[in-house]
Amino acid sequence: MYGELLTTIVDHHDDLVRNIKGIRVSQDLYDDLSDEIEDWKVAVAAESAAWIPSPAPLVTRPFDYGAVITYPFLNLNIQGTRFSDGLEYGVWYGSLDLETTVYETVHHWSAFVADSFPDEDREIVAERRILRTRCDAIMIDLRGKERVEKRLVDRSDYGYAQQLGRYLKRQHQNGLLVRSARGPGTNAAVFLPDVLSDVRDLCFLTYRMNPTRDQVRVERTPGRKWLEIAPSRMR
Repeated sequence: MYGELLTTIVDHHDDLVRNIKGIRVSQDLYDDLSDEIEDWKVAVAAESAAWIPSPAPLVTRPFDYGAVITYPFLNLNIQGTRFSDGLEYGVWYGSLDLETTVYETVHHWSAFVADSFPDEDREIVAERRILRTRCDAIMIDLRGKERVEKRLVDRSDYGYAQQLGRYLKRQHQNGLLVRSARGPGTNAAVFLPDVLSDVRDLCFLTYRMNPTRDQVRVERTPGRKWLEIAPSRMR
């Protein structure tokens, strides 16, 4: 079925870099709803009551999607990704280097901003938390296989990759390495949480975008440009 693709494995024992939503300075998430501290506590308690428990959220939370987080009453699938349709299982994504995670997340974040605020001629800011996570696993190596099957890195249609991901998940594979569709680097898609450990903070990033302009400014140090990316080049 996938004979030409599944010919190479890699015994990976190194860090992967993960790029998630996060804020540089901790703040109370409910202070804009009320001036009363007791109200904040009630809101936190209400959120906690509905929160799905996870033993190590920075590792395990992505695997919850498609397993216990569903929206059957709305018939929505909002957590589909390249190697999961979001209905059966979740996937933990990381990259071999920091820059690749930036290109990947800038693509998705800028699309959200453009859809949500298409007519806003102002700067919209997001902050990101970057983590290093140890991965010890024998993984399927798909790097270079995009020359055999271009749909592995299709920039808009994930159908083929999701079918492959489902097959590998059902075969109890740990995960895979594949070329990024948004830049020159390598991404990892991990199917089993047991191969991940030792999560450490690497840095924080700030993304800045005006929806009317094809440009995202990325800062490692606040106020100082590190990268500048045109989202249209990654679509």
